[in-house]
Amino acid sequence: MSTPTLAVEPPAPMPLATAIRTGVSLLAVAAFALSYDALRQMAAASHIHRVLTYAFPLVIDGFIAIGIGALLVLRAAPLSARLYVSALVGVATATSIWANVLHAIRLNQQTRHTSLALDDITVGVISAIAPLALAGAVHFYLLVARRPTATDRHIDDRHEHAAEHTIAELTAPPASSTDDAPQAPAKRAAEPPQQPYKQGSKQPSVPLEQAVAIGHTAPLGRAGRASRRNIEKAIRDQGFGISRSRLDEVKNLLQAELDDADTGAG
Repeated sequence: MSTPTLAVEPPAPMPLATAIRTGVSLLAVAAFALSYDALRQMAAASHIHRVLTYAFPLVIDGFIAIGIGALLVLRAAPLSARLYVSALVGVATATSIWANVLHAIRLNQQTRHTSLALDDITVGVISAIAPLALAGAVHFYLLVARRPTATDRHIDDRHEHAAEHTIAELTAPPASSTDDAPQAPAKRAAEPPQQPYKQGSKQPSVPLEQAVAIGHTAPLGRAGRASRRNIEKAIRDQGFGISRSRLDEVKNLLQAELDDADTGAG
């Protein structure tokens, strides 16, 4: 008898998260439009070809958006790589702010005020809001898009528990009608079957001896040396988790065995 398969539909996206992403997207578009106009005029004043002035703001503000996304992707990268990307994003943001402020101050100095007049400092501060809002909006959007809310995780857990409970009830054999029948086998049959490892669930930590044994089955890397990536993949394919320090220890042990074997052969 085949075991029925239950399809659990994923929960619908939270209205709050959708509203936040929509609002942040509109904010980013508005901030980009304001900054775009100032940067295009600065490009024209710098004697850039008229056709290319429309691409100049994309180089600066577009680089800011891409750089912020790269920082989130490289959040687990080495510190030197993150500092490098952060420096580039900082330079691009500072350039955009400087260009917007200078554009506003120069126009304020050349305009004959017939109504409300603002000083240069106030005009410069107001003009700096657009590039700052653009960088912040891109950052907020990526954070909201990459990190589910606590309510989403709670709904996911409830769906998983409900699915496991239903599967256990369908796979359990019918209860015996005989009063003298032993109860222990029926109790064991009613227990839910062991679930395979699911992507995203917490993996049990593997002991060192078992990790070394699994590591022997992993293919070697370049130049016939123990591959840290292949060892980690072999261990995780078995449904275990492993820390970086334990993984380094297993790799060093396996590499030592390979070195000893090469020495003996020589």
